[in-house]
Amino acid sequence: MASSGPFVELFVKHWQELRLKLAERKDGTVIDGRGLTLADVVASARYGKSVAIAKEVLEYVGRNTEQVYGKIEEGQILYGINTGFGGSANVRTKAIEEIQRGLIRGLHYGILSGKTDFDITSTIPPIFATAKPLSEAVETTTMPETWVRASILIRLNSLSYGASGVRPQLLTRLLQLLNMDIIPRVPLRGSISASGDLSPLSYLGGVIQGKPSVQAWVRDQEGHRKLLPADQALKYGKVKPIDIRAKEGLAIVNGTATSAAVASLAIHEVICLAAVSQVLTAMSVEALCGTDESFHAFFSQVRPHPGQMECAASIERFLLGSDLVAENTGSEEFSMRQDRYAIRTAPQWIGPVLEDLVLSHSQVTIEINSVTDNPLMHPESGKMLHGGNFQAKVITSAMEKARQGCQTIGQILFAQCTEMINPATNKGLAPNLVVDEPSQSWMWKGTDIYIAALQSELGFLSGPVGHVQFAEMGNQSINSLALISGRYTLTAIDILTQLTAAHLVALCQALDLRALYTQFLYALAPKFKTMVQNCLENCIMNDRLNSNIPEHKGIAHNLWIKFSEISNQTTHMDSAARFSNAINYLQTSLLQEVSPTQQSLKVVQKWGADCVNEACKTYEEVRAQYLEQPDAKPVLGRAAKKLYAFVRETLRVPFFGEEYIRTAEWEDVSDVAGRLDPKFQFRTMGSMISAVYEALRNGSLYSVVVDCFEDTV
Repeated sequence: MASSGPFVELFVKHWQELRLKLAERKDGTVIDGRGLTLADVVASARYGKSVAIAKEVLEYVGRNTEQVYGKIEEGQILYGINTGFGGSANVRTKAIEEIQRGLIRGLHYGILSGKTDFDITSTIPPIFATAKPLSEAVETTTMPETWVRASILIRLNSLSYGASGVRPQLLTRLLQLLNMDIIPRVPLRGSISASGDLSPLSYLGGVIQGKPSVQAWVRDQEGHRKLLPADQALKYGKVKPIDIRAKEGLAIVNGTATSAAVASLAIHEVICLAAVSQVLTAMSVEALCGTDESFHAFFSQVRPHPGQMECAASIERFLLGSDLVAENTGSEEFSMRQDRYAIRTAPQWIGPVLEDLVLSHSQVTIEINSVTDNPLMHPESGKMLHGGNFQAKVITSAMEKARQGCQTIGQILFAQCTEMINPATNKGLAPNLVVDEPSQSWMWKGTDIYIAALQSELGFLSGPVGHVQFAEMGNQSINSLALISGRYTLTAIDILTQLTAAHLVALCQALDLRALYTQFLYALAPKFKTMVQNCLENCIMNDRLNSNIPEHKGIAHNLWIKFSEISNQTTHMDSAARFSNAINYLQTSLLQEVSPTQQSLKVVQKWGADCVNEACKTYEEVRAQYLEQPDAKPVLGRAAKKLYAFVRETLRVPFFGEEYIRTAEWEDVSDVAGRLDPKFQFRTMGSMISAVYEALRNGSLYSVVVDCFEDTV
């Protein structure tokens, strides 16, 4: 087994753990405040896996909470318990439980549009009541449930550490929300992630109290999600509401759980996309008939950056077994001696991103196992310590690296894809990756425009989120904006996922074109060489050729090599013109091998016409056969073979030309039962890209990429 670097080990270990958790029928994660992993968060938030709390954790939390209550009875001044909050901490109060409830109440300030508990349509002019929305109301103001599920899990883990002074009952209520799939509706905006994510977490506190003024998502009997007031949602799940006491209001809201939740989901996705980018780079090397020389270990020996080293090693191993990797000695006339930057410098480009993501993963993993509220109970001394663990700058740091990484990865995938579509740079692929005649189809030109739009947006999003505003009476004079940074990172991830999907569909098309052309050359070669030999034997040749018949084979071989090179350089032409151009060029070379007679000229001219006809006929036959049953796997490397098979066989995204789209777009392709013919389930280019996008988003495609990396560790 080959050795691997920190990124590969992280990626493979994370996915191995995630696969195990998704396969488990019982509770896969036991909360203890210290051992939560990224896989735990993804399994619970994205795939609905339930969790449990260890009995000893509840007992330990209960003992620490008793100490907090003891200090209150002793009359100690404890921030947020018998004082005001933030800039109002100089205020003292005896209404201990009420200020906790008031804290949560005051933080319910977020905008939630769409399905709400109020109605203004009856009090405004009717014309305005009929206004059509600019965007989907719930989606533009409400956090996705996955974010909130992850927030509950991380807050639960933090409070389980035993330093926050909450009762065990509060932990069990949060656990019930998660396992009963009662998910608070939380506003998308409104946190500066300074004193934690105050407002988002306040809605968790509101729901466990059973407030009718806040809402939660539940699953109805038909399996659909619906919004209910929190009191009804708890009844629906047979969960008892809980009173908020002592420090519990502050303990719920005064933490980084929401920022850390979004960051956890983001890091999972970016790590996966960084892994995919390396496989797609290997596939791009094959599609562009590049060389594996760029990934030689010597480059990393003399420039030993860890990310560069393992990226180069991974790509080199992905290419093993490929018939499309070229040696590129520079011997071919007018060829570039080395590959363009998009594949040649991939280790140097992607490598630093891998290093950043290893650090970001470490930062997020530490954060989701940290206590982030204030004040905290010191277990040995029993003192309540006042500090600033709620400042989420570490999450901002992780997200800035991740978001910039998205732009970096997007740039190289964009460059690879557009280089592959452009006949000036794609080393013999058809312009716009068409399988039809170039004068009759421009199918992939739109994809070239699409990825340019996506990469432009990634460039805009790559800047830092650092526009800090003083808040809360100037008390929060520095604030991390971690949740905002995380939100924009997830936006960048979505855009990069779309770009990745488009590139992968284009790659599979390009690899099929390579395989098709390989089959064409294989089918035409013996016919071509035989025709050359017959031509030479029918000519009045010089004594050297007449006395040395085996020399005919050498001439035929050389002409065949030249035919392959010339036809490969003129893919912008339709096939008939392309082959005619190549043969016309070769006729001059062939005439130099025969006696300069009128008879020889006629024989060579007839040979040329016959070769063009045979090349056109063979190409049409091979193209038609390949379109019926495309399979590029025999010529692909070990990683490309797996990803190509997933796209073509699992997702059933086809290798196609204009005829396929024309049929799928307009004609009735249903069977007698009215079901859509699976062969024509994709009716547009966009639907094919969307299928790959969905496979990336739901993780099924990532699972295949993990298999590629497991072969390297």
